[in-house]
Amino acid sequence: MSRMLDVSEDVRAEIGDEEADRLLAGENAPGSYDCTSCRTPGDSEQERTSTVLFVGEETAVLAFAHASCIPSQVVRVAEDQLQGAVRSITSTEQQQPQPQPPAPAADQAVLGVTSGLVLVEGELHPALVVEPTAPIARPGSDGFADEFLPLLIEQGFLPVSQVNQVPSPVAGWSVLLAMGQLHAILQPGTGGGSPVAWWQAHQPLQVTDGWRAAANKSHTVLVFAAPVGSIGQQPREDLLRDALEKAAADGRLVAGSMPLAGT
Repeated sequence: MSRMLDVSEDVRAEIGDEEADRLLAGENAPGSYDCTSCRTPGDSEQERTSTVLFVGEETAVLAFAHASCIPSQVVRVAEDQLQGAVRSITSTEQQQPQPQPPAPAADQAVLGVTSGLVLVEGELHPALVVEPTAPIARPGSDGFADEFLPLLIEQGFLPVSQVNQVPSPVAGWSVLLAMGQLHAILQPGTGGGSPVAWWQAHQPLQVTDGWRAAANKSHTVLVFAAPVGSIGQQPREDLLRDALEKAAADGRLVAGSMPLAGT
């Protein structure tokens, strides 16, 4: 059955006339899909649907969106970030892995990640707050001391005494947002290799429209991290800000800014 698909000239140029025609004929296009913009269900048999092509240097991922949300277009993404998204999606579908801690822990720890908008210097910034579920020990150590913050400071994060300044960039780190969802926080690979996931979502995490809009505007995400028990699960952004301020005043908060990868 033919689909109500919009395939822009840019998308057609990337995928070729033959593949574009197969999509329009319904051979390779799904009937139902999750809109890559608003993340709500769509049906290409019942409503106008845009084809959105995420393109790296060697990899391409075709997604679909309500035509009322965004037009058909090509979105350029760094190759290593796009491959990371593909690996994340594939592993989530096939293996359902748990998020990995950044280092062996006294207890088996996972990293909890909360997204929110944080007012800094009079402007709302997209932020992620990272807090492990247990103390994080230094790799190879036999002790139970929590080394979470020292380990991050060694990676370029800086201590925060007040949440009133945009933190300095952390070289080589980035936040991966693919198809409107949060997939991973990436750190530099060893020996100058491709970035690897420091934190990876068990399932891609939803972010609010406001968060995504702010991130796409600034192309930068503020990442705050605190030891277990410092922040907790806060139901509102004002309470999250209060918890960040308290952790900072107690010397239990580090932060860094990172470029946004994807869209």
